[in-house]
Amino acid sequence: MTTIDLNAGAVAPVAREVELGELRVTGTVPDDLEGVLVRNGPNPLSGRFEGEGMLAWWPEAAMLHGIAFSGGQATSYRNRWLRTQRWAQAYAPDNTAAWPDTNPNVNVLRHAGETLALAEGGMPLAITSTLDTVGLARRHRGAAQGMTAHPKVDPQTGELMMFHAGWRPPFLRYGVADKAGEPTVDMEIPLAEASMMHDMAITETHSILLDLNVGYDFSMLQRGHRMPLRWHDERSARLGVIPRHGGEIRWFEIAPCFIQHVVNAYDEDDTTIVLDAIWYPSFLRLTSDGRAFEDNPLGTLRRYRIDLAAGTVREYRAADEGIELPRINERCTGRSYRYFYAVEQPSTVEMRGIVRFDWDGGSFERCALPPGDQNSEPVFVPRRGATSEDDGWLLCCVYRQATATSDVVVLDAGNVAAGPIATVHLPTRIPAGFHGAWLPNNG
Repeated sequence: MTTIDLNAGAVAPVAREVELGELRVTGTVPDDLEGVLVRNGPNPLSGRFEGEGMLAWWPEAAMLHGIAFSGGQATSYRNRWLRTQRWAQAYAPDNTAAWPDTNPNVNVLRHAGETLALAEGGMPLAITSTLDTVGLARRHRGAAQGMTAHPKVDPQTGELMMFHAGWRPPFLRYGVADKAGEPTVDMEIPLAEASMMHDMAITETHSILLDLNVGYDFSMLQRGHRMPLRWHDERSARLGVIPRHGGEIRWFEIAPCFIQHVVNAYDEDDTTIVLDAIWYPSFLRLTSDGRAFEDNPLGTLRRYRIDLAAGTVREYRAADEGIELPRINERCTGRSYRYFYAVEQPSTVEMRGIVRFDWDGGSFERCALPPGDQNSEPVFVPRRGATSEDDGWLLCCVYRQATATSDVVVLDAGNVAAGPIATVHLPTRIPAGFHGAWLPNNG
């Protein structure tokens, strides 16, 4: 078992909120980058993690980081803890009840004119583009009981597809909101037991839910674990396919696995769905004494072809390289697509390198980083007036080991191997975190 010091290197937290003006840039920032790159992730209010390993990192307090771009410049950086009951216990103990009891530390979404910080199943919080906490979501009533950190927006209809997986019955709910955020579907999906569901996929006609081999084990709490999640050999792994606007869910059994993040899905024809995902043959497997975890294997690219007519699913290994945190041009969500971008993982303790995968030929193109540096997921931003899928920019936060500070690199999404066209240098650090979003100024 490999141990990671959560208070050193790329994952080390920061201890305070800061606000910086115009930032130093090497290279040229594209003049059509008008907006804010926001990154979410766990950062303990004490400025120090307690414990070790992934499940000590995941549940810490939500902190947002925002880098603003305008007029060919990086105009500001700001970080803020989200204002929750957890934050209030540390900074406003006389008024704790006034703040929401949630911890949305995973992702960021803009939908229906509202920007949401998203939790792992808990209630999202509305925020401003300058990272101030507004409060509970106002335009998304269907999210009041919580929802996944990875809902999907249809780029054509504007609909938002979501689910809520909990550890109490009902274990799973599926929902749809229209382009204004109003709920149009809210239905319970029967499960025999609670399942760890992190992501989902959509096509133009269906939604796909993941009931896999990682689930709950509350006896772990007595053994000192902060989160009672582990791999279960006895569970079956299956994909649930449901018509977008409700109806009977159909389950398709697959080989034992865990999928933390999907890449995309689409309707290949009237009866065939293609699902692409980052696949793990095991994940969060406990050691024999039940007190620690074995090292997770690296995630690799897998394609599932679901035949709705025959009631079968075939799975294919699409590539062997270790990758995670995949992103696409979100104008292709639920549609046939050619490219995706991801973080390369040379080892189980590194996220180092930015890759572009081309399904035409199955090839990777790489932007390498020096040993010791680490990077977050690459966020795709379409170029103004873009006419092709890969016509845009990739924005990525990079930790620099030599200075213990962070940069934000800007890559041409169509030529990742050429390296950064601009590098924004921060005099502070953005710790390794989860997910983020580009919030355009006109959005």
